[in-house]
Amino acid sequence: DSLDWKPEITPESIISRVINKTKPGSILLFHNDTKHTAEVLPVILQQLKSKGFTFVPVSELIYRDNFFIDHDGTQRIKK
Repeated sequence: DSLDWKPEITPESIISRVINKTKPGSILLFHNDTKHTAEVLPVILQQLKSKGFTFVPVSELIYRDNFFIDHDGTQRIKK
């Protein structure tokens, strides 16, 4: 969670939080109608792209058929 919904959070805090916590497969959560989201989102996307990240819809991350959830809560394809 970017915590962009918190009234006291600064744009710098949102950017730092998201950049430092994003890893391959992360789902980035932002909220509508918040104070800083529109301002920080282009900065975050540019910085993550420069680190080699790409972006896809959540629907591309979720298996719909022939899967199981492992002990860590990760969705895996059945072999």
